[in-house]
Amino acid sequence: MAQITSPLTGDNQKITGEALQGALIDLLDLSLVGKQAHWNLIGRNFRSLHLQLDEIVGIARSRADDAAERAVALGVNPDGRAATVARDSQIHGLDAGYIDDGKVVAAFTDILGTVIARMRERVNTTEEADPVTQDLLIEITQDLEKQHWMIQAQR
Repeated sequence: MAQITSPLTGDNQKITGEALQGALIDLLDLSLVGKQAHWNLIGRNFRSLHLQLDEIVGIARSRADDAAERAVALGVNPDGRAATVARDSQIHGLDAGYIDDGKVVAAFTDILGTVIARMRERVNTTEEADPVTQDLLIEITQDLEKQHWMIQAQR
């Protein structure tokens, strides 16, 4: 069976692969939690927050694909299976049922803040190991920080 070779050394491939896998898990679960909130949202700010959650989900899904494809390009197999996401996610889920818009704003301010902190760690980790991946992680972080600002402004 043919394998994808990596332009990185073994150690740098491992460091970069772990950073990309962590990003993939965060982004996949962010998309799932975002849809859960999107479907169950209620409150005065329903319409605008409903649409913003779709933006967050779209960014998370698109950027998850970017992270996974970068991993494969480096000879690292990404693992986005549901069981892996459930096991490895560090995102705190939402309660079942309807969720008031104020609680969604507070929850997503926290969720995005913690995901961004981990993304920034990954940016630092990949600085020496793979500047190309670092650049991708910077772009992802920039997208998430914009959404964090926009959701936080609704407090």
